[in-house]
Amino acid sequence: MEIQPNVLSLSDFERQTGRLDMKTNDTADAVLCIAGDWAPIRAFAPLIETDPEAVYGDLLPVIRSADLAVVNLEAPLSDAGEPVGKSGAVFKGETRHVSGLSAAPFHVATLANNHMFDFGTEAFVQTTDTLDKNGIRHVGAGMNEDQAGQPLIIGAGGVSVGIVNFSEGEDLTAAGQGPGVMGWDLDRVTGTVADLKKKVDIVLVISHCGIEYVPFPPPYVVSAFEAAADAGADLVIGHHPHVPQGISFRGNVPICYSLGNFVFYQPTRLVWRKLGYMVNAGVSTQGLVSLEVVPYRIHDLGVSLLDNDESSRFFKKINDISRPLEKKAGLMDTWHGFLDYYGITGFEKEIAMIMEKLQADPVKGAAMFRNRLTTLQHFHHFKDLMTRIIKGEMNTSSGWARDLNREWLTLVCDDKNSKPI
Repeated sequence: MEIQPNVLSLSDFERQTGRLDMKTNDTADAVLCIAGDWAPIRAFAPLIETDPEAVYGDLLPVIRSADLAVVNLEAPLSDAGEPVGKSGAVFKGETRHVSGLSAAPFHVATLANNHMFDFGTEAFVQTTDTLDKNGIRHVGAGMNEDQAGQPLIIGAGGVSVGIVNFSEGEDLTAAGQGPGVMGWDLDRVTGTVADLKKKVDIVLVISHCGIEYVPFPPPYVVSAFEAAADAGADLVIGHHPHVPQGISFRGNVPICYSLGNFVFYQPTRLVWRKLGYMVNAGVSTQGLVSLEVVPYRIHDLGVSLLDNDESSRFFKKINDISRPLEKKAGLMDTWHGFLDYYGITGFEKEIAMIMEKLQADPVKGAAMFRNRLTTLQHFHHFKDLMTRIIKGEMNTSSGWARDLNREWLTLVCDDKNSKPI
């Protein structure tokens, strides 16, 4: 396969159908299905336990049609361990919940996220043992830095696929001499990608990072994902924001910045936390052949495909949040729009919340404050916000950027209509 020298752009993407055919005459030998955050928590825990197939609804045939299905396991699956002191929520499923993964089935679970060590090392070890016993491969975490950073090589329909999985290592969970996830070491990431490219047909990079609930990736995430593409990735996928974000292209490499929630229940009426998308990638021994975005909604009984009208509205919005990412100036507009929407008031409220927590629950408050000091998303957020204040640039961003941030953070479903879009 020879990809033509002109690079792809959003205009090549069929936004109404969510499909992109690469500029090649090659045909796909296999399909990779990549899904976002999965955790047997809250309302989904009993559903996964009693009828693990039902939670997927009409997405189940889509998953089963893939030669290789990959999902982000956003909680340990363990019957042991105690909750750790950390900044955010603490999640855990039970070992029996692995049936929710094997029923689909998902063949690979990515583990580099901010919840895999929520119940400590014992729970992590039981998780990987449980996945191994059920034939589910895993990548992105280990008992030391070398194990956590080891890519996974796996076959799919005669195509060799290499997967690199890394995250920001929130709450100091990046592996070192001890256990943890593959952290934000971009030199190691790009070096691993470049080396892997020599050994496999397809390199898939999956990262758990960014700022939660906003429609746009921050500039540091864009730079990292583009570096992965430059190093040889064929497809770059992100999750962690719990909302869908846009799509861009680095040369001929598609980058999906956030797939949004998947089988991850949040008790909210906020529209964009109830929507997400899977990615179906057609691949051959020569490279990426096609890309298809499969949008769905999340409800109390699981996930369901969007109907035609809903899909059209979904893709229009994905276009709205993808277009600005085509140029650096547009990316900076989106970032400044978020900083202006959050504003001084948002910063004051966040700091006040942490100080109140320090008084009421010192361990939790300290974990929250430590996370603000040590995690990239908070570092860039606060640094750039303060710089904008110092320079007198607050509230000078484009109105459309502030409006889209406001929509993603505040738009709620109509009580009379359970469908979010």
